[in-house]
Amino acid sequence: MTMTITTSLFFFISLLSLSSASFRVHDHSSPNTTPTTTSIQQVCKATRFPDQCVSSLSQSKLPPNPTPLQLVYSSISVSSQNLLKAQSMVKSILASSSGNKNRTNAATNCLEFLQSSQYRIFNTAKDALPQGNLKNARAWMSASLLNQYDCWSALKYANDTKLTNETMSFLNSLTNLTSNALSLLFSYDNFGNNTASWVPAKTERDGFWEAVKKSGGSGGFKGGVPTDLKADVTVSKDGSGTHSTVQEAVNAAPENGNGKKFVIRIKAGVYEETVRIPLAKKNVVFLGDGIGKTIITGSSNVGLLGMTTYSTATVAVLGDGFMASGLTIQNTAGAGAFQAVAFRSGSDLSVIENCEFLGNQDTLYAHSLRQFYKSCRIQGNVDFIFGNSASFFQDCQILVTPRQNKTLTNETNAVTAHGRTDPGQSTGFVFQNCSISGTEEYLKLYHSNPKVHNNFLGRPWKEYSRTVFIQCNLGELFSPQGWLPWSADFALQTLYYGESGNTGPGSTTSQRVTWSSQIPAQHIDTYSVENFIQGDQWIPPSK
Repeated sequence: MTMTITTSLFFFISLLSLSSASFRVHDHSSPNTTPTTTSIQQVCKATRFPDQCVSSLSQSKLPPNPTPLQLVYSSISVSSQNLLKAQSMVKSILASSSGNKNRTNAATNCLEFLQSSQYRIFNTAKDALPQGNLKNARAWMSASLLNQYDCWSALKYANDTKLTNETMSFLNSLTNLTSNALSLLFSYDNFGNNTASWVPAKTERDGFWEAVKKSGGSGGFKGGVPTDLKADVTVSKDGSGTHSTVQEAVNAAPENGNGKKFVIRIKAGVYEETVRIPLAKKNVVFLGDGIGKTIITGSSNVGLLGMTTYSTATVAVLGDGFMASGLTIQNTAGAGAFQAVAFRSGSDLSVIENCEFLGNQDTLYAHSLRQFYKSCRIQGNVDFIFGNSASFFQDCQILVTPRQNKTLTNETNAVTAHGRTDPGQSTGFVFQNCSISGTEEYLKLYHSNPKVHNNFLGRPWKEYSRTVFIQCNLGELFSPQGWLPWSADFALQTLYYGESGNTGPGSTTSQRVTWSSQIPAQHIDTYSVENFIQGDQWIPPSK
């Protein structure tokens, strides 16, 4: 639902200035019953943490008889105020961690996560809600919640001080507040001002399907990286360009580029470097000379001191509007190095076409927000496409690669591991018209002893994992069960794993696990480019 929103941004900004909006974790006092209290109690029934919702909103200075939208703004304000306190606490951890590399790296990553979270909250209030773009609001608050969770998760592996433990406890309360704000956005988008109809966020697994527009089927959209882009700078190994490394060219890009693309031509060659595109560098474009010709390569992995999965990426993008075409990005850490990311993206409205991503475990970290992959080649073995983004993979080649050169006993691979932590997050993986099989080397290994090579479409990294395969060709290497549990029955009642119209020897559904689904034909448009990532509004059409 998109509606005209006339409420002034001033309302949100004034809320942010109120110290009383800061949530006090142990204050559960019962407010007097007033029209405002009644409104708060009504909408808080539609959250996952209603007591925390009532307590926090009751401490905000709301007008009498607040509108549903004012309550949404207030919930976002409460989250933002508490986020500021979380940032201060993490800075204190960093300041006290000299000499402790693991805790220093965890706190540094945590601050990056919280910066991204605050940026998304601010833009939800400044841009999305005033413009009535509730899909943007939900996408950005989904990412804000994810980044807060990732901060908590980073500290979990360096929790060796009282301050760190206290910060993690506060972050847990913060994620609850942000989850509540996201729940209210979910209901406002689906049910409008009729708060009596508001309910906690539901998913397809609950039998709830959001209203979507008819899109002509999942294969109807045609778009990608424009073919007429002109280079602003050129990277070359032989000195013929303006820069000799990719990172130097990224550094030359303007910050907050006013919507103009900054095109970096990367000539053929092997570039051994780690590349980072920060949040402020928007609309950066990589144009290579072709897959296997322009190669960006690295070998970072979690086996190195202080290194996390998030940090291992050869190329990592935070700035929105990123595009790439005609290059290979790889992580050569090897099959025995565990997590080693080739490409990580938290870039909203990003378009990747005709690119190759090579690795083993955790090759492609589609971390957050809305991403479109067109005609790409993605290679790996364990959970090699993972993250909590809303990513659409169209016409891609997905290949399982050997974990080692000799035959293994009971080898198990999962192509995907989607990480949605909250039912209100508008995230998931959609694969449409893709080919999913194995490399030539892997298929030789598989054929030598098929019984010990077990391959699955995905497994649930987090509780509300969502992945669908539509009109794909599934190779012979996939188990008839199709999908793999993560651990015991974790997430099996809450995930959504769907299939529709697939072909190939691995597409037979008669033995699929009972907790996977066949997508109802009347709801297939839920997973179109237009509806799932609003791609018709931002992906350049193909000429």
